[in-house]
Amino acid sequence: MTRVSVIIPTYNRAATLPRAIDSALAQTIDDLEVVVVDDGSTDDTEAVLAEYEDPRVRPVIHATNRGANVARNTGLEHARGEYVAFLDSDDEWQPAKLERQLAALEDRSSDWVGAYCGTAYDLSGASGRLRSVAASVLARSDDEPTKEGGEELIGEILADNVQPGAGSTLLVRTEVAREVGGFDEDLDRFQDPEFCLRVLECGNLAYVDAALVRRNETGHPPADVTRTASRQYLSAYESEVERFEAEGYEIRSRHELIIAKRYFAEGRFLRALWHFRKAGASPRTYPGVCWVAGAGLRRRSRSIVAALVALLVAITLGRHTRSE
Repeated sequence: MTRVSVIIPTYNRAATLPRAIDSALAQTIDDLEVVVVDDGSTDDTEAVLAEYEDPRVRPVIHATNRGANVARNTGLEHARGEYVAFLDSDDEWQPAKLERQLAALEDRSSDWVGAYCGTAYDLSGASGRLRSVAASVLARSDDEPTKEGGEELIGEILADNVQPGAGSTLLVRTEVAREVGGFDEDLDRFQDPEFCLRVLECGNLAYVDAALVRRNETGHPPADVTRTASRQYLSAYESEVERFEAEGYEIRSRHELIIAKRYFAEGRFLRALWHFRKAGASPRTYPGVCWVAGAGLRRRSRSIVAALVALLVAITLGRHTRSE
């Protein structure tokens, strides 16, 4: 049996797909296969895949576009490995990614069914570096969340304190991924944490504290889609949400922040402020909020935005002052 099956779903990403495939083939473990699920692409993806003569690369073709979650599940059906590891076609891995995850599981009991790792975003340019530095400094004011284990991870994931990023960071036993039913094909957002919550029903997840995945921001679902998916996701775990909020986790408010940021990014500031007023905001979130609000700036007239941004700053500073 193959040790690891790497599953790469892709749709019209001929420009970035080679980078993802090459990073999988460059892993320091040799016993792997790369299952690339072409989800009905209409660009040059077919030609890109034809250039790979490496027998470890196994293309699977969808005749029509069926969505990333369906594509991941198709890859899971075709996987021959003891473990599966998912990789989005616009992301890339560090060479030792799989080796370090397997090593993290090697001396643990069978209760540990998978491992995930840290990520780094490609924030190029001066503004990106400024955002990264500001976020790292402000993050020191927050408590460090629990990052590995079983039951104790559920509240952290629901509150978005921990982001396992199953689409590119997770390595999990194939039998477990199949037992829990793969990715939820009805979710347009939050599919990664939702999948991890079901994996945790079967066992524990280990964490490799290193940025072994480089992620590239290539777009987000529309804000309305994010809002609907959030409601659907939290509704499915209503009892867990109630239980962990009673223990002090800010789950619903944190999701309001996620939704608010998407509306800010679209320049829909009144809607964004409606959600932001119910959001759980901490100093580490301020750079991200300001960043997406800046993106929304380019979508609306400067006069309207200036007033709304001033209101946002006042609300933020007021919350921060009261917390002190």
